[in-house]
Amino acid sequence: MKLSRLRGRKICAMVLKKGIVWKGKTMVMRYVWGAPWHPAANPLVPAVYVGTMASAKLDKSAVRRNRMRRRCREALRTELQKYDTFPAHQLLIAPRSGSLTAPFADIQTDIRNFLTFLHGSSTKKK
Repeated sequence: MKLSRLRGRKICAMVLKKGIVWKGKTMVMRYVWGAPWHPAANPLVPAVYVGTMASAKLDKSAVRRNRMRRRCREALRTELQKYDTFPAHQLLIAPRSGSLTAPFADIQTDIRNFLTFLHGSSTKKK
């Protein structure tokens, strides 16, 4: 399963405004079904489009905020490799401050719970 970048300020703002919220222990996920309306995004290729956001309220250090983003994105990438096919989604990940000190296994568990929730709701929708 391919993990692509969620690009553009307007697209991220749309996911932030209209996205469905899922809250976990280490992060908050907002998601919208389908591929984004962007010239670089091919709607025929199944991919998960991911963006991250972490405000300075989480931590004053940009290094720590970037580490939180990377850990969440890496956990998502490793968990998505277990799926052969996955419907196209736009995800916006907002890590919580606990994701910096939490074990990586906890972040992976959060992602696994989100993906099973998302996969279950996508089969119910169709």
